[in-house]
Amino acid sequence: MSWQPATTWQRFTTLDLHAEGEPLRVLTAGLDPLPGATMLQKRRYARERLEGLRRLLMLEPRGHADMYGALITEPTSPESDLGVLFMHNEGWSTMCGHGIIALVTCLLEARPRPSTFPDLDCSGLAGKERLRIDTPAGQVVAQAALSPDRSRVMHVSFRNVPSFAYALDQVVDVPGWGRVRYDLAFGGAFYAYVDARDLGLTLEAANYRKLIEAGMAIKRAVMSAYPIHHPLEPDLSFLYGTIISGPPQDPAHQARNVCIFADGEVDRSPTGTGVSGRAALEYARGRLLPGQAFTTESILGTTFTVTIASEAAVAGFPAIIPEVSGRAWITGQHEFVLAPDDPLGQGFLLR
Repeated sequence: MSWQPATTWQRFTTLDLHAEGEPLRVLTAGLDPLPGATMLQKRRYARERLEGLRRLLMLEPRGHADMYGALITEPTSPESDLGVLFMHNEGWSTMCGHGIIALVTCLLEARPRPSTFPDLDCSGLAGKERLRIDTPAGQVVAQAALSPDRSRVMHVSFRNVPSFAYALDQVVDVPGWGRVRYDLAFGGAFYAYVDARDLGLTLEAANYRKLIEAGMAIKRAVMSAYPIHHPLEPDLSFLYGTIISGPPQDPAHQARNVCIFADGEVDRSPTGTGVSGRAALEYARGRLLPGQAFTTESILGTTFTVTIASEAAVAGFPAIIPEVSGRAWITGQHEFVLAPDDPLGQGFLLR
């Protein structure tokens, strides 16, 4: 059943969280289950039929330019516990690492029964601690570490989809920024990785406008210059964002990065799919071995740690299974309403 603005008042409830600073708004009531035999089919349905709902929950006046959200679905793999679709200011993601960390925290602490998957028994999940989650990019396996009284999730680790280096040491002309060297990698989505020092930028919150400008200019230039084809799935064949990397502020860490994705969103976390792709790049260059930890700071100084759980292959590309760890916190619960005569009911965006 698709969602369209109605002639009567509509209500939607959400649970909101953040994972190392990056928001996640989880819809818990107001929408029926989504059709589709695979998560990619569910994503296609959402893109075609649920754009109004995405805009209502993500954009102003209920959200903002950097809001991020999730719809819980029935699993599409027989061994999985649930599925999830992620959304943002431009559309629907294929995978999201901070979203997995926040979603698991939401399920095990708040135990919602979402209208999009009413048979989900979160009380039963709380005893499992290990959840298999279907995403459009594939199945991920998350493991929660609970507090001694089992009421809180202290951190979440998840084994991501196979991640791989796609192209190394490419150069592109970027208007306003000159010739820029970049790498391409897949960690659930494709990213272009660049060095902040090549751009004359530092990875500080005060520089976020310049980082958006650079990240989007690089994304557009790479999209024009280098066609991306996922070796197995055409629906994954697009450049999701730019990751601008630099040296960490804490010498105990290995890197600091800022991810600019979708329509100029700035990830406040270190980006779970992004650090997965970065681990694949480090592996391709022989700088990260299975079992070694690689900790990345965000623009806020929060961290995700990634390790190579195992080696793999994706249609001839040497790949890894990255395991990413981080934390999330519930920040609130909302009931949003939509009046039938609201002229801005489907949202707007001013940055």
